[in-house]
Amino acid sequence: MMKIRVTKEFDFEMAHALKNYDGLCSNVHGHSYQLSVCIIGEVLNDEENPKNGMVADFSDIKKMVKTHIIKKLEHSLMLSGKEATQGLDLKNPMFGRLMMVDFQPSCENIIIYISEELKKVLPGHLSLHSLKLRETSNSYAEWFAGDNP
Repeated sequence: MMKIRVTKEFDFEMAHALKNYDGLCSNVHGHSYQLSVCIIGEVLNDEENPKNGMVADFSDIKKMVKTHIIKKLEHSLMLSGKEATQGLDLKNPMFGRLMMVDFQPSCENIIIYISEELKKVLPGHLSLHSLKLRETSNSYAEWFAGDNP
């Protein structure tokens, strides 16, 4: 059977700050991220199955990514290290979507995080082929399965 790649795109808003960075991105700031998720698999050839002719139903990909990625990241503030919150009143509703991570929340590390989360929930007959995370209109990071055995 032939392998086919299908891609679904998503938009979300998220803020972050880069700890110890030597520029403006050390300050809390936000982006309108665009995420492309490319899945690879074989086309289903079963006339009795409602998904016949598909690698994966786009609506199933949408549900999976929205549930396991977008829902967590949308309108959140991602920071690295507990000291980043020293002096903040974390009970303040303003910090209700604070996401503390154990990595520098650069575009590159965020896409690694997304790849790891998606690989946990992807059905066994499908594989994650690639991801593209656009942080601005002219800056993005890409992840390819072939580069990450």
